[in-house]
Formats: sequence, C-alpha cells, structure tokens
Amino acid sequence: MTVFLNGDFVPDDQAVVSVFDRAFLYGDGLFETVRVFNSRPFRWQQHMERLEHGAEFINVRLPFSASQLREFAERLVSLNQMPDGLLRLALSRGIGPRGYSPKGAQSPTLVMSVHPSSPGCGAASPELAVDRQEPLRWRLVTSSFRLPANEPLAQFKTANKLPQILARAQADDSQADEALLLNTDGWVVEGSCSNLFWIANGQVVTPPLAGGILAGVTRAVVCELCAGFSLTVCERNIRPDQLKLSDGVFLTLSSFGIVEAQSLDGHELKVSPLTAKLRAAYGDLFRRETA
Repeated sequence: MTVFLNGDFVPDDQAVVSVFDRAFLYGDGLFETVRVFNSRPFRWQQHMERLEHGAEFINVRLPFSASQLREFAERLVSLNQMPDGLLRLALSRGIGPRGYSPKGAQSPTLVMSVHPSSPGCGAASPELAVDRQEPLRWRLVTSSFRLPANEPLAQFKTANKLPQILARAQADDSQADEALLLNTDGWVVEGSCSNLFWIANGQVVTPPLAGGILAGVTRAVVCELCAGFSLTVCERNIRPDQLKLSDGVFLTLSSFGIVEAQSLDGHELKVSPLTAKLRAAYGDLFRRETA
C-alpha cells in the first residue's frame, strides 16, 4: 500500500508521523472520508469545503490547495490500483512545543490513504449500500454517552471522536451495527459514524444542526434528493421512544450511502417505502456522478 504524506508517496510501513504530533497528543486535527468509485471521488467538492472551513475554524493552514489534493488523490488511487474504495484525508496541526497552546506549531501534517470498501462502521458486508440488490438493514442501540448540544465543533470532522468510539464499542458489545447518541439536552442527534433520518406522516425528518451534529455530505445529498421529489425535509428534535414510533428510520454516511434501520434497542422498526425511494435515487445519482 502506498500512502501520501506531506507531498510524498511512500510505502505504508514508511508512512510515519512523529509521536509529538499534536493530532496524536491532543486530537488536534481534522479528517475526511471520501467514497471513490471508478477512480472518481464522490462529492469531492463538498468534502473539501468542509475540510477547508474546518481548517479555518481551528486555525490550521492547509498545506495544499483543493485542486492539488484532488491530483494527489487520483494518483494515490492509481498507484494502489484501487478504483473502488475509501479515501481518507487527515490533517494535523503538526509538531509544536509541549502543552495545549498551538503557538509554535507551524508545519501541518497531511496524510491521505486509500482502503478497500470494507465496513469501518456497521454491517459486515464490504459492498456500498447502493451496489446491493437487497438494502442494508442495521440494528441500532442507544448509547449512554452524550454529545454537547449547540457545539460549533460538531460541524467538522475533528480528530476528537472518543464519545463516538465508546458508543460504537457499546454497539459491538450488543451485537448491533450502529449506536445512536443523544445530546446533553436528551435529544437523539446522530449515529457514531452516521447522520439520522426518520419518516413521520409522509415527511422526511432529521435532527437540526444546532443540536450538535455533523453536517454530513450524504445528509446534504438526501436533502437534495428530497427537493427533487418535492419532499420537504423537516428539522426536528426527537426522543428515543418517539423515534421507535416513526414510520421508518434510516442513516446516511459516505461509506455506505443510505442504510435502513431494522431495530432500535431490540424494538423492531417500521419500514417506509420512502426510504427505498430515496435509496434508489441516491444509487442513481452516485453512479451518474462517478461514471
């Protein structure tokens, strides 16, 4: 495997980062995961915009432009002969003096790697959800860990993911595919690696961004698809018990697209035809944009 590290393409066993890198010491960095198909990254621009906005927010200089990164990414995919997979970008503030202060950390670290389309989250199938004849259906559990409400950092994929990691561990222990997290106000906000949607009275509903959730790229795609069907996407808060009474629940994430929820905490969830309609539309859009 070849890895991109600060402008160089190196074998994975030589792609090393200092033990004094701030991403390792403090989680001081950002990352993005982009789905690649036919050697083309899906929704590259949206991922780059979020990375750029995140870098500006935490005041880390991106060492390469989005167009340069696109060229490097395409070369990386080619070198690894992996036209179908996941591309991961990681940005760190780099090495600086010991302590929380970012002063003196002037050389950011940027790494890109590609990986097979294996599940980093959820079901055991290596296939993207849109590639399957039968939809993925995940078993969900409610995590005991909480995310801060109204957290501005939640809009970016920061390297601080310990609550999500511990929530996912709870899902593993329960033999579930994904864990849902509540915020400190008690509302269900998102999965450990996914955005949440549900169907209620013919409407597509998702938690508001202000609740402290990631503005997911696939989440935005679903909102686009709903607009094409003249469906209004409502942003609304919901409790776990209320979610169990909805007409259908699905999750969105870059690695799998749209995934239907089968159960929540052992309670069987309803299946909505709207989920299948959106999943089919997502698959069509995905194939069209990566053709």
